[in-house]
Amino acid sequence: MALDFLQPIDDTVLGITSLLPKQVIGKSIQIHTERNGFPSLKDARVALIGVSESRNSYYPVEEYDMEAFRREFYQLYPGNWTVDFVDLGNLPSGETTEDTYWALKDICQHLRQVQIIPLILGGSQDLTIALYRAFEKGTQWVNIVSVDNRFDFSQEEELISGRSYMSEIIMEQNSRLNNFTNLGYQSYLIAQEELDLMDKLFFECHRLGKVLDEPAYTEPVFREADIASFDMKVLSGLADGSFSNGMPNGIDSRTVCALSRYAGISDRLSMVGFFDLKNIPVFHKLLAQVVWYFIEGVECRFDEYPVLTSEGFKKYTVAMSDRELIFYKSEKSKRWWMEMTNESYLDNKKPANTLLSCTHQDYLDACKDELPERWWKASKRN
Repeated sequence: MALDFLQPIDDTVLGITSLLPKQVIGKSIQIHTERNGFPSLKDARVALIGVSESRNSYYPVEEYDMEAFRREFYQLYPGNWTVDFVDLGNLPSGETTEDTYWALKDICQHLRQVQIIPLILGGSQDLTIALYRAFEKGTQWVNIVSVDNRFDFSQEEELISGRSYMSEIIMEQNSRLNNFTNLGYQSYLIAQEELDLMDKLFFECHRLGKVLDEPAYTEPVFREADIASFDMKVLSGLADGSFSNGMPNGIDSRTVCALSRYAGISDRLSMVGFFDLKNIPVFHKLLAQVVWYFIEGVECRFDEYPVLTSEGFKKYTVAMSDRELIFYKSEKSKRWWMEMTNESYLDNKKPANTLLSCTHQDYLDACKDELPERWWKASKRN
């Protein structure tokens, strides 16, 4: 099993945490070390894994200092958490990038089977392919949410890279990709052909300004996700303290923490990765807080997936000029869903009704006879 490839964490990191108060994360988390061995996965909900593979990065990437991150993360105080999480150590790069993809896929596949969320840190964003392939033995369709300033559909590279990995997923034979959503794209970094492809496939994308102005707008997007992939190059240089090496515009540190929390809250999401990390002290602190907020989100899950509207939901029927839309509001979480009908289900036999996450604003728009865009794109994909 690929879990055997995971390398233990340097005991010197634990030596530093020994000087910290007993309430900090480093004193309560189970850690894979040479001295203590591999931790028990029993009752674990989240598993941290460091990865160094970046040979297919579009930009030169310095190997991330996972121990520096851990020193920052371990000294944080946990919230009022009941979530058990473990640190499984680091996955070294294989002889080839495909070897690394295979090992990471196998690890994620196993953890998903035992209902543990793999939290991948490091490497380049093409590792999202390994997370996606972890679903290949199943029958479910997969939704990917990418927090990135680009779509990564580039056709310029002959090999897979951090700029072209989504093309590989889309073009893969027997692809099980249902939807791809980008959060945070910047128009001047996107070729018109890429925008046309997003429209043609009825995928969703939300510009940087929308994400910054209304972070809560992204919550329903994450609610539908199976995989969340964060390219940390999406950060503004001002957010990670490396303005000279970063982007002048991008997601700020507060917003990326909010997005990470929304990803954690999603009852459906089963894998998350934070890629293209920067080796500077302030970024280690920021990443530690981003991971903290993800685990906080997992703690706050509402257990509303799959959605069962027979109880605990209020139904709203909206009569529009050309159709009826049915909405549901959860009495527990106050979140909204809208009903989708797949008329072609099973060769035009009884239609299959499914629910699509939405916002209260989508309901208000429908009341004004405006068809929500998410509903329209989802119906086209069906």
